[in-house]
Amino acid sequence: QVQLVESGGGLVQAGGSLRLSCAASGRTFSSYAMGWFRQAPGKEREFVAAISCTAGSTYYVDSVKGRFTISRDNAKNTVFLQMNNLKPEDTADYYCAVSLYCHIGNSRDFASWGQGTQVTVSS
Repeated sequence: QVQLVESGGGLVQAGGSLRLSCAASGRTFSSYAMGWFRQAPGKEREFVAAISCTAGSTYYVDSVKGRFTISRDNAKNTVFLQMNNLKPEDTADYYCAVSLYCHIGNSRDFASWGQGTQVTVSS
């Protein structure tokens, strides 16, 4: 069983930045890909970014490319999401998740979730 705890959300003005963190425990963190998802009110959950277990490959949804950066520190069992140039449409609850695999597959490979952290971007 893996436990994931997100932090770093908050209220920010459009154009601002936030850095989300997700601390993992209870599993060999360095063996699995990690991902960030988000869900806005009334919308389906969206697969935002992912990073392979070795950090050799990353994935970003088109809407965040060039603005968000996912990274991980396997020594600290933590994955990060640096979010720059935030837009009101980035407003959502953000969740980190751990994959069943080392490589980045698809969103269905992510089986364990944190409790989420809220991000609100004002215009």
